[in-house]
Amino acid sequence: MTTYDTIVIGGGQAGLAMAWHLKRQGRQFLVLDAGPAVGHTWRSRWDSLVLFTPSQYDGLPGMAFPAPADTYPTKDQAADYLRAYVAAFELPVRLNSRVTGLRRGEGRFEIQTAAGETYAARHVVVATGPFATPFVPPLSTKLDDAVVQLHSAGYRNPDDLPYGPTLVVGAGNSGMQIAAELARTRPVELAARTRYPTLPQRVLGRDLFWWLTRTRLLNLTSTSRLGNRLATRETIIGTTRRQLHRAGVTFRPGVTDADGKTVWFADGSSQDVTGVVWATGYRSDYSWIDIPDVVVNGRIVHRRGVTNADGLYVLGLAWQHTRGSALLGFVKDDAAYLADRLAAESQ
Repeated sequence: MTTYDTIVIGGGQAGLAMAWHLKRQGRQFLVLDAGPAVGHTWRSRWDSLVLFTPSQYDGLPGMAFPAPADTYPTKDQAADYLRAYVAAFELPVRLNSRVTGLRRGEGRFEIQTAAGETYAARHVVVATGPFATPFVPPLSTKLDDAVVQLHSAGYRNPDDLPYGPTLVVGAGNSGMQIAAELARTRPVELAARTRYPTLPQRVLGRDLFWWLTRTRLLNLTSTSRLGNRLATRETIIGTTRRQLHRAGVTFRPGVTDADGKTVWFADGSSQDVTGVVWATGYRSDYSWIDIPDVVVNGRIVHRRGVTNADGLYVLGLAWQHTRGSALLGFVKDDAAYLADRLAAESQ
């Protein structure tokens, strides 16, 4: 069993931001990532995806994002940046190392991977992010096999779906963007139970994130009254219902049932479809954590990333501390906080 001072589970932006701090502290550490390449999660998103944060707000600690200000990086540019980041700072990332078990041993944590490797560490940072398991409603099984169904995690471009009436379920940022793209080539309906607030990408000639940082709205904490309200609702950035209406997208209420090629909606109406994109989000999966009082009702219990188990931390969750906690260019703040806590607790 190989022993380290610290092991970081997850090699996305959160894990790499933490790794940068660990390297500066001179710790013996390792990053375990399930993917086959650094940046794999970004690269596997749909082809036309671009970040809604401009490049000047997309850098991790120690390295600016290499793109002109006020440009919006593609998902492949984000993946390339993470790969370059690992190379620039010589961060120790072990790929194809999906963690299947984490438990408490005698004075240390023990980590098992799907490859059969076992590691030990005094400290562990869980940085697997908020997008663990794609969620598809059970009623999807009622649709005929002839209806092509994809979760937004598996959607790449309109060619993935046959031409014909297409339904996108879920009107979050992903659902709105995918519906807009599909509407260029086919009839599209967008079904959602919830209507989320929308914000324009640019306001008075400035990007939205210029205003959010200047007004410190991105620094609202999840424990503040306004932050707590915002944390329970997604905010749509850059894509509006009006734009989708103009593109020909038809809005529907939530899906209630399905049978064969037909989908029913909450208002009693129905529609026959040839394809469905389930933009219905993700569910966390911490079943591999076998430590008492850490995971409750499927969620990691923590205070600003510090769990109930001494030496165990979590990083990169949505609204872990502020609105920016899960964003590429803002996760560094939580990483710095945890690095300081880890250093203090190690003295």
